[in-house]
Amino acid sequence: MTKDLLKAQYLRAKAVDYAWAWIGTPYVWGGDDFSGFDCSGLVIEILKGVGLLPHNYDTTANGLYIRYASKAVEKGSAGCLVFWFNSKMVAKHVEMMIDDLHTIGASGGGSSTKTIADAIAQNAFIKMRPFWYRGDIFKIVDPFKEL
Repeated sequence: MTKDLLKAQYLRAKAVDYAWAWIGTPYVWGGDDFSGFDCSGLVIEILKGVGLLPHNYDTTANGLYIRYASKAVEKGSAGCLVFWFNSKMVAKHVEMMIDDLHTIGASGGGSSTKTIADAIAQNAFIKMRPFWYRGDIFKIVDPFKEL
């Protein structure tokens, strides 16, 4: 096994562990810290936490998709990102796979979810779900591919 492959496997495992740590955190539109995350804020925090993104990096789900589109894979596994798209094929949501079938992501909210009270009222939190629960217009990328 090569040094690069070992590094990728190590970072992938750390990212999945870190994702689990956020379960139950409120969804807050535009959120990017312990008080609440939106979908891209959570994924960016995880990727920053393992050193895949620079400290000052911030973008949307679509921005993340554009960054990692060249690392598309047919079948996902732990550490891969799943992006869901609107009818214009703009990525509107992103979550991280924790195994071959499940993701962890900030969901249940939207642009009206601005406070923790909003998140509670809307049941908007970081949750684990089967990756197909949002529908079938999705793509999977592996940010750990070819590190």
